Amino acid sequence: MKNFFSTIGFVFFAILVYALLTSGSRNTENNANTLNQYITQPYVPPQIHFAGEAVPLHQYDVRERLDREITNLSYRHSGTLHVLKMSNRWFPTIERILRANNIPEDFKYLAVAESALENVVSPAKARGFWQFMHETAKSFGLEVSSDVDERYHVEKATVAACKYFKKAHAKFGSWAMVAASYNMGMGGVNKQATNQQTYNYYDLYLNRETSKYMFRILSYKIMMENPTQYGFHLNSSDLYQEVPHRTIMVKSISDIATFARQNGTTYKRIKLLNPWLRKTSLKAKGGKSYAIKLPA
Repeated sequence: MKNFFSTIGFVFFAILVYALLTSGSRNTENNANTLNQYITQPYVPPQIHFAGEAVPLHQYDVRERLDREITNLSYRHSGTLHVLKMSNRWFPTIERILRANNIPEDFKYLAVAESALENVVSPAKARGFWQFMHETAKSFGLEVSSDVDERYHVEKATVAACKYFKKAHAKFGSWAMVAASYNMGMGGVNKQATNQQTYNYYDLYLNRETSKYMFRILSYKIMMENPTQYGFHLNSSDLYQEVPHRTIMVKSISDIATFARQNGTTYKRIKLLNPWLRKTSLKAKGGKSYAIKLPA
């Protein structure tokens, strides 16, 4: 009996020692994981301008809204990396068109905030880099039909966006208000400005989306102008390059696949270079000609 209790005591002691050792191992592992997770506050600049207009960061709510958008963007790694890569391909084209139309270059960041430089479709059916709705696109000179949707034509859609910016600036006299109206509509922003007796965007009490819209644009500007400051390190070889192409004029295409083969390329390449072509053929209206991009 004595030996039996001695054995039981030894077993109990052994279990206790094992439990303590494994517990210590787990605690060490948890501590190691905690130490490896080193999260910092992203840098918020003491001052910033948008299109030459100063942002009043001395107002606590303005600074905090900017802080929140910078934080969101800083820790959304995959999306931010993708935008940085895409900007190398598309910013030269967008910047050229903005300059030609006397629109501040900072408006390229509005396109990033709208679509991340992708031909996306919103839940409300806005489309393209600049997220034009159907009727708005047509009112600013874009063709939208069953065969052709120029909201997906980056160059033409950027020209249309410039027309909007000019019209809105003539109305509001402020580039920040222009950007806000792009999100909310000129009528919506004007109604709020009239009711609140101020045409200063940063003094307006607006809906949640439009309240943070300008700060999303600003956060992209800050981040994309200084990516390494926020931990994004890309080599030139990581960036997406502009796709070399040549252009030919056509009036119609009976079958895009056949047209592609006749021009030494593929249906896929035609569609990638010309996403505004919405069908497998192109029927011109009224003798109109179209510039088709082909691989160089």
